[in-house]
Amino acid sequence: MVAWKSSLFFKKAEPEKFLQETSITASTSTCLRVMSPLSISYEKQPLSVLKKLAPIRDLPDDDILQMEQHSVSYAKESVVFALGEKSEYIYYLIKGSVELKPDGGISYVINESSTLANLPLNGGRVCGAMAITKEPSVFLSVPMTVVQWWVNKSRSQKLANSLQIIDIELPSEVPNTHFFRSFAQAYRENKLSLPLLPQVANQLRKAMEKENLGVKEVISIVQIDPPIVAKLIQVSNSALYASSTPIKNCHDAVTRLGLETTRKLVIGMSIKQLFRCNSPQLTLKMQELWKKSLHISSLSFVLAQESGEVNPEDALLAGLICDIGAIPLIHFAEQHPENHPDLNDLQTAMPYLNPPVGSLILHSLGFSNEMTEIPRFSEDWYYESNSENLTLIDIVILAKLHSYLGTTSTKKLPYICSIPAYNKLRNGKLNSDFSLDILVKAQQRIDIAMSMFG
Repeated sequence: MVAWKSSLFFKKAEPEKFLQETSITASTSTCLRVMSPLSISYEKQPLSVLKKLAPIRDLPDDDILQMEQHSVSYAKESVVFALGEKSEYIYYLIKGSVELKPDGGISYVINESSTLANLPLNGGRVCGAMAITKEPSVFLSVPMTVVQWWVNKSRSQKLANSLQIIDIELPSEVPNTHFFRSFAQAYRENKLSLPLLPQVANQLRKAMEKENLGVKEVISIVQIDPPIVAKLIQVSNSALYASSTPIKNCHDAVTRLGLETTRKLVIGMSIKQLFRCNSPQLTLKMQELWKKSLHISSLSFVLAQESGEVNPEDALLAGLICDIGAIPLIHFAEQHPENHPDLNDLQTAMPYLNPPVGSLILHSLGFSNEMTEIPRFSEDWYYESNSENLTLIDIVILAKLHSYLGTTSTKKLPYICSIPAYNKLRNGKLNSDFSLDILVKAQQRIDIAMSMFG
């Protein structure tokens, strides 16, 4: 049983209150009104149905059975919730079909037989689309605190300031083989071989923890690694930072970039050296992981620039380390060639083992608490920071989701207008065209960002 509960989570709401909350005027971008349901039933859905729904399926069975829930029926062409509406409830489609209409761009039509019907139609406390029934339909309504429970559960498991090992329970998606059981045991016993930052990055990180560090001291550290110096000069002359005067030396490069940006770029450039192994077969997997990290890092940089709410260099580094937990898994496979799984099984396991291992690595490398959370939440689509502003984790979540667009994983993604991070975008970007702008119009900036670490 979970320790965190709220009265809204488990207490039955009054029908009149529920009707009042749903019968509100829709967004001014439409002429429609959110309509009252035809009926509300407190009859509980079977546990087998509830266990298919994300993130309800992650609750213990006893808590699912105690959870407040309503079966809400609507007539055809009813507006269930409106774009921009604040809601205390999450909706799932149980029967019928519904159209989700964001503010411009492509609409989504979901029917009861779709696997995506197992995902929430709305996420966060602000609805990212208007939902209109295509036929008489029934929705399951549960308190928004289900999402809050999931966030609190994840946060309770994160690494504290002291080095802490979180137990790995192999999910059903990870093959129950000797290799993966041995990896989980090595992690629990703190016997994994964790990567170390190269000398220049480690020295620079420690030096910048001191006060009154100047350009001269930073240059003396950076110059011990000529390839990094050359890359810093290249970056300072790129379209992201260039002025009319070209940079030709380390001093001018650091001066133009600034000390904090230099530190982040040096760490980012050094991280590339962690994505190495000796096995030819596993080297290909490591290179694939590095290219994916570059792509997510670049998207994070562009999204941060577009939003104007998160430092782009922070986002660049956060995207780069979001999958760092897969590195020890590949190294473990290299160290146990006699029983390591095939590459497909290895790839399947990465998203499940990366969060705790990635946070452990970043903690051991001295990254900030905010950065150590990145691997844990980067694919938690319904993560809610309880902040109205975009956070660094929100940016990486959006970058990861965009990185899957157009791949075979697209069909498993939630509706982008239903995730809390997307609904925090401002300045007229709350529409599906924004994704196209990020993937197409910003391609030049993505290329520049990728060239920093390529």
